[in-house]
Amino acid sequence: MTTPAPTAAPATAPPDAGDALQLRAAGVALVLDVSGDRLPRVLHWGPDPGPLTAEDVAALRLALTPGTASAQVDVVVPLSLVAEQSAGWMGTPGLTGHRDGRDFSTRFAVGGVEHERPAADPVVAHRVRVAAADDVAGLALELVVEMLVSGLVRLRAAVTSTGAGVFDLASLEVNLPVPLEADEVLDLTGRHLRERTPQRHAFTLGTHLRETRRGRGHDASLLVAAGRKGFGWRGGEVRAVHVAWPGNTRTYAERNNTAVSLLGGGELLLAGEVRLAQDERYEGPWVYGSLGDGLDDLASRFHRFLRARPEHPRAARPVLVNVWEAVYFDHDLPRLKALADLAASVGVERYVLDDGWFGSRRDDTSGLGDWVVSDEVWPDGLGPIVDHVHGLGMQFGLWFEPEMVNPDSDVARAHPEWILAPGERLPVPSRNQQVLNLAHPGAYAHVRDQMLAVLGAYEIDYVKWDHNRDLVEAGHRSSGRPAVHEQTLAALRLLAEIKAAHPGLEIESCSGGGGRADLGILALTDRVWTSDCIDPLERQQIEAYTSLLLPPELLGSHIASPVSHTTGRAHALDFRAGTAFFSHLGIEWDITTATPEELDRLREWVAAHRRHRALLHTGTVVHDERPDGAHAVRGVVAPDGSEAVYALVALTTSVMAPPGAFRLPGLDPAARYRVQPLAPGTTLGGRTSSAMTTPPWWSTGVTLPGALLASAGVQAPGLHPEQQVLLHVTRVDDDTSTALTTSTVLTEEAP
Repeated sequence: MTTPAPTAAPATAPPDAGDALQLRAAGVALVLDVSGDRLPRVLHWGPDPGPLTAEDVAALRLALTPGTASAQVDVVVPLSLVAEQSAGWMGTPGLTGHRDGRDFSTRFAVGGVEHERPAADPVVAHRVRVAAADDVAGLALELVVEMLVSGLVRLRAAVTSTGAGVFDLASLEVNLPVPLEADEVLDLTGRHLRERTPQRHAFTLGTHLRETRRGRGHDASLLVAAGRKGFGWRGGEVRAVHVAWPGNTRTYAERNNTAVSLLGGGELLLAGEVRLAQDERYEGPWVYGSLGDGLDDLASRFHRFLRARPEHPRAARPVLVNVWEAVYFDHDLPRLKALADLAASVGVERYVLDDGWFGSRRDDTSGLGDWVVSDEVWPDGLGPIVDHVHGLGMQFGLWFEPEMVNPDSDVARAHPEWILAPGERLPVPSRNQQVLNLAHPGAYAHVRDQMLAVLGAYEIDYVKWDHNRDLVEAGHRSSGRPAVHEQTLAALRLLAEIKAAHPGLEIESCSGGGGRADLGILALTDRVWTSDCIDPLERQQIEAYTSLLLPPELLGSHIASPVSHTTGRAHALDFRAGTAFFSHLGIEWDITTATPEELDRLREWVAAHRRHRALLHTGTVVHDERPDGAHAVRGVVAPDGSEAVYALVALTTSVMAPPGAFRLPGLDPAARYRVQPLAPGTTLGGRTSSAMTTPPWWSTGVTLPGALLASAGVQAPGLHPEQQVLLHVTRVDDDTSTALTTSTVLTEEAP
């Protein structure tokens, strides 16, 4: 926070735009009013109307300028990207703080605007930099607005104290306006083991605020969306914002009585957390905005952006086995080798050794923070298991929880001052652990050096980076000042340093499953562990709503044990495997207890996933609503529309039988497609007659135009609750449209 604020170059707006900037990409336009010296205002954020002339902009500005109303200020109140009360705005301000009780309200004057189109940038289509200052308050503001190639908009603001003394910054947030027609708000909530639960309500006057004060967020909303009431996966105008920060955040939907609606957000700063001395700078996180005709369209912009990044994983996502639910803390080498042998035999490509390999960590009460291989359980080090795994042709992964510490550990006993606390009083315990203050140079160096020593001693391809407790009363123990902001920055710095030291190392953001799944952490990690709950029924919703932000290849989804570790439900292998099929596939099950028949079936599922993952991890994600709520459709369509895979899922029983036709969205409406069951996701069961279970097309396949498959669909087989089938849809020429693929296998359980 000590770098000087940059100065912006003179304005370089297109000559036909007048005093407005036009940012256009992928069917989206953001038109910024930069007239006068006030901060930029949004004239239009929505579908691209095409290039506008200066006359068009002037007319648009005139058409959108409101009159005044009684008992309000006597001027037109603009809503700038960083809202200011000095302009008459009486809603949530963009910047709050004070300098010894003064300068609580800013009036920034723009000194420069730069608009560029980065050449050959795979991510950014337009970039606008705005430099502004409030000389009275002694503050300089830098605002960056980007239109991404995918049609996403992202904004971030930074403030520098230019005056004497200390400016206590309380908040720095940005916003995007939404139309009044957006009369419904959707966000996500939940808890550990039940993340990403959707909730909807009317977009009423006032502020709907979602705050995360935990340093992570199982209950946090990945995004806040607003649209016309009833918007769904496949239709309805909808806009959303996402705060890309793996720490404390604020996200809100706000509507006031002057007919202005907005979505906004930024980092949540604790009292006294950011105090800027002269020339010190605070930079807020990126806040992303997306819009679409339905949630699938909105989500696809995030997915296309992530896939365009140079750091996005390009290689095939290796099928993995994680040993946690198989062995827990019982690190017995022969048992772990046997598990590796079986995993390799069913097609697994990555083996992950979880918690319990280090220090005194025989259970969750001790050892956390001592990142030294335990000579008690690994007398010969990790070499025997690492070499065995690599000898089987698999990659090797290892679990760490770098930001946490058990009080019963060597490091905590030696350095109690390294534990985050508001003073001498320790925060309440959680999972028998506290948080190590990575902003302390000694603690940071301890963790970094011990991790690098382990990663340097063995050939480790993958790190599962966990974060299992909330940041309760997280302060610097010596001063008592809050520390979540600095802790988050330090964690990101540690991730970057570990990656720089080991190019090619993949890192998973785990955080108790789903606690850190934002675009800030994803800039430095390669996968999110979507939830610690692997129950496939729970995962149907968790993964659907996490996909609002992240594409399938970044979502870790594992084939669970026959009886769920977290819910106690029992599920058939096909439902467990079929649910995990679309994402970054793994296994979290002691397969040494599986029967030969189960292993054969598991082998089929892994092989099918590996055959289709190039499609699953590059295509467009689609969903469809079902009126009874008992069924769901999810799918992935190839970027060129050549093929698709769909799952038809029965979540519970329905009042309708047979279940009716299921629509298959996202296909090229002008192309013809062959629809066939996709093995091994073809098993049905429970009926005495196959004629009662399957519609006539099931055994022969059917060919129809994409337009009809999206509007009329195909009749589904009868499905029991918590059962699903897969369909493979391929584009065909007319002269081959009646051919059956020989790879299709149809099986049915005995009655």
